[in-house]
Amino acid sequence: MGLSPTLPVAERLIVALDVPDAATALAFAAQLGRDVRWLKVGLELFCAEGPALVSKLADAGYKIMLDLKLHDIPQTVASATERCAVLGASLLTVHASGGAAMLQAAAKAAAPSGLGILAVTVLTSLDASDVAADGNRLSPADLVLARAQLACAAACAGVVSSPHEAAALRSALGPQALIVTPGIRPAGSDVGDQKRVATPAAAIASGVSMIVVGRPIRDAASPAEMARQILREMETAS
Repeated sequence: MGLSPTLPVAERLIVALDVPDAATALAFAAQLGRDVRWLKVGLELFCAEGPALVSKLADAGYKIMLDLKLHDIPQTVASATERCAVLGASLLTVHASGGAAMLQAAAKAAAPSGLGILAVTVLTSLDASDVAADGNRLSPADLVLARAQLACAAACAGVVSSPHEAAALRSALGPQALIVTPGIRPAGSDVGDQKRVATPAAAIASGVSMIVVGRPIRDAASPAEMARQILREMETAS
């Protein structure tokens, strides 16, 4: 599943359902309106509500990024990927640090359904000191690039990285690799627990395919208007 970085703007915003339960998630999705086509279901919501919510959202016409960050032995990840594939999700995250065999197993298991595997390179909540404390001698940027190249060689659809590495990744991976970035904050927003962030326009200008936005939309007085504002900002940079 290779998607061009020149996707239509409406296909480039993923809104994170950072909420505790299905009722809140469905109410929030309804607030967003039809300008939003992609939703992200993460660990909190998936653990609370399970696969049924993913299928319900997909049946409602949304494209789903299932952000489970799978990381286990290859066979276990392959089996879990097969289960996720039947839910109707379009993208599934795994950890690139799981290694080549695990990434290949996930991509192979996903292929028959068209589910795209995204390899998480380095979490956007980590900076250089965190990476060094984990015993890695590479800088975050170099580690992201190494893991991204490993993921693409394993036939993953693309990677998840911070926007700070996007330009280098686009140059190294070419035009078809999907680069998805969390840590996106409109100008003036609280960065929260994210350490490597960018505005929507800056992320798109650097070569990002799709951005993930959570709290700035969720906590806005009008989530739908904030989503439209972000889409307009992305339009100016695309």
